[in-house]
Amino acid sequence: MKLEIQLDRDNGVPLTEQIVTGVTQWIRTRTAHPGSKLPSIRQFAADYGVSRFPVIEAYDRLVSLGYVDSRHGSGFYVADRQPSGMQCQGSTDLRRAEDESDHVLQQFNHPGETLKLGSGFIPESWRDMDGIAQAIRHVSRTDPASMVDYATPLGNLTLREHLQARVGQLGIQADTSQILITNGASQAFDLLVRYMLKAGDTVFVEDPGYYNLYGLLKLHGVTLIGIPRTRSGPDLEVMQAQLKLHRPKLLFINTVFHNPTGTTVAPPVAFRLLQLAREHGFSIIEDDIYTDLQTDLTDRLATLDQLEHVIYIGGLSKTLSSSLRIGCIVASHAIIKDLVDIKMLTSIGGSRFAEAVAVSMLERGAYRKYLERLRRRMREALGSTVQTLEDAGWELFDKPVGGKFVWARVPHVADAQRLVECGTPLGVTVAPGNYFRPNREVSPWTRIHVAFGNEPRAQAFFRAAVELPTTR
Repeated sequence: MKLEIQLDRDNGVPLTEQIVTGVTQWIRTRTAHPGSKLPSIRQFAADYGVSRFPVIEAYDRLVSLGYVDSRHGSGFYVADRQPSGMQCQGSTDLRRAEDESDHVLQQFNHPGETLKLGSGFIPESWRDMDGIAQAIRHVSRTDPASMVDYATPLGNLTLREHLQARVGQLGIQADTSQILITNGASQAFDLLVRYMLKAGDTVFVEDPGYYNLYGLLKLHGVTLIGIPRTRSGPDLEVMQAQLKLHRPKLLFINTVFHNPTGTTVAPPVAFRLLQLAREHGFSIIEDDIYTDLQTDLTDRLATLDQLEHVIYIGGLSKTLSSSLRIGCIVASHAIIKDLVDIKMLTSIGGSRFAEAVAVSMLERGAYRKYLERLRRRMREALGSTVQTLEDAGWELFDKPVGGKFVWARVPHVADAQRLVECGTPLGVTVAPGNYFRPNREVSPWTRIHVAFGNEPRAQAFFRAAVELPTTR
């Protein structure tokens, strides 16, 4: 049987990972039935013109993951029972969670030469690669044990002291024992969902908002109620109407340089949100992962509330390095104590090495200097991208004052999926608005990363999109 998967040697993803991803998706889309025989290692290598070594490694990994059975002397077969939570006959919630995961994977799976206009990542050329490399060498020389040991459960004390000072600049009063280092904001969300929610609970989320969070919540069987995001924050009228119908346990909100709209919550909206939380007995998870892109600091919900009803999530992954995975949770002592226990049960500890590298960058001033360059470059790119879009005839949801995202639409195009089709022949990948809605509802909007907004292919795409026929 010939597999229908795509391999690309130029996209930077190891062939082994591409093979594992391709075969897994092939199995999960029901193209293959349980018991179907896979090509032999030799045949696979010949079919795709690759070495046998990545095929051997990929097949071993697929067996370990439970997708494939190895039968001695016979070959490899699609397993009769797929891994728990991944079966095609699984629950609706799990299927939806897988759909959200597929959206995330699309950021990685497009060919390397494609312009990823809807990407969430800062370009490599904008990062402080030399500074990171220097910090890695410094840590390797001065703290070799960090390359093999776990971090302490709370995380590196010096790093927590730096983060304490940083949230202190926002007016959030917390000591180091109220700060938990996580493996990026993703682990922070995961720990909080495990701790605070159970299947059947209801939460309020922003619409549009962070699609990976939606998938995580659905994986846990949580009911999502979308609250429309306006230019000044969540729509308070809609929220108050929904509070008459539902009793949410949590509200998840991205306050500053919101993903994907680029907007920031206005002070009157922030005050009212806290009033509603107190009146109706729900907590707020404040996602402030883009705080380091803000030049003129503004009050956060956690500033106004001082961690009474708000749990604060921050970190360095969105700016310093996605690979180092440095996130944090700032909360009351009681909550942090329980979260540490969950962290130890689910991952034992974080990366002592990554935390030490981050400390080196912070202590030497390299991160501060890098941020100054990054903010300046991001502001310039934001201004020029906004101008380019307006000149091309696009409509903006708002004109962000900072950050890396613009939320835009072509006025006469009702479904942004059409923009995906428009961009493909131009070598441009687009993140359509339905990716960012709680239940993937149709949307005319699309997220644009300003770092790529003035690339020639982006400009060609902007012009081509406004020429699309009107939809009814």
